[in-house]
Amino acid sequence: MRMIDCDVLVVGVGPAGAAAARATAAAGLHTIAVDKRTEIGLPVQCAEFVPMPLMRTVHETLSRVQEVSGMLTVLPSGSAVHSEFPGLMIDRARFDQGLADLAESAGAEIWRKTQFRSWDGEVAQIQFDGEMIGVRPRFLLGADGPHSAVAAALGLPDQPVVFTRQYTVPLLQAYFDTDIFLSDAFPGGYAWLFPRGPVANLGLGADRRFESNLKAPLEALHQQMQDRGIVGAEILGRTGGAIPVGGIRPMVHERALLLGDAAGLTHPITGAGIPAAVISGEAAGQAAVAWLAGDGDALEEYAEDMTDQFGPALQRAVQRRLDLEAAWHKPAAQDDRVMRSGWIAFEEYFAA
Repeated sequence: MRMIDCDVLVVGVGPAGAAAARATAAAGLHTIAVDKRTEIGLPVQCAEFVPMPLMRTVHETLSRVQEVSGMLTVLPSGSAVHSEFPGLMIDRARFDQGLADLAESAGAEIWRKTQFRSWDGEVAQIQFDGEMIGVRPRFLLGADGPHSAVAAALGLPDQPVVFTRQYTVPLLQAYFDTDIFLSDAFPGGYAWLFPRGPVANLGLGADRRFESNLKAPLEALHQQMQDRGIVGAEILGRTGGAIPVGGIRPMVHERALLLGDAAGLTHPITGAGIPAAVISGEAAGQAAVAWLAGDGDALEEYAEDMTDQFGPALQRAVQRRLDLEAAWHKPAAQDDRVMRSGWIAFEEYFAA
């Protein structure tokens, strides 16, 4: 088996992995980043909304599509509540590709169509173009998503996930809100309509312990939006994926860190993960640089920083998920008050 040495091996070139690779390469470390996909960013498995604090990164990646100003939350009774919720709709493929381009410009090697297979603490086995290659990194960064092979190799169990299904459909009118639908038809999740210029992302997520058929409720929602004259009948694209909903998992391992979705930094209620991915990617890359330079506290400081930034919000979200589990497919799931307590747009969500 051919052997290659490097300073840092990054597994996964989504926002977290690309941000990490950029940071380590910019510090002069020989960085190899591998991704199993043929093309970075594709297929898109995302509703493509980011909050305003990510505007700098959106600008860097030339991925802006449009601004949104508010959120319209539709409760089980049909009552709709509007909230101010500014943000940006992006081209997620372009966002990921732009971050990868920035990492390459900083000096990182990105290997596409490359599968991480194993890690014994010294050598990572990766498969590229039918060849098994041994990579001996001084440090390993796992940024390979909710079903992280790196996390599994480090001995962690699978994360609990919500599964999603999404259509891209024509948008028949200019639209500047994100629409959220809370319903027992989407137990453990919610449905959404997010505008992207001439099209919209229409999708939903659900916990398969309560609902395994995502197609039927999405078809019903699509018809409902057609009847309201908001979207067209044509389905321009289909996608789906998994969102981790278990909260933060152990991030620090011997000569290795987890980041982004692989670290459980995705919000268990909203599914938002892009900001945490970029932030944790940059921080993990910097921690790897510092640790390799002799700072023995750098890895624990990374974990503490991520826990301080994201822990309280993620812990609250995990608890709200647990609270709602008692309601799904029961009369309580039709109660607007119960659903308000489980969604971020309402004061009840933040009550002790």
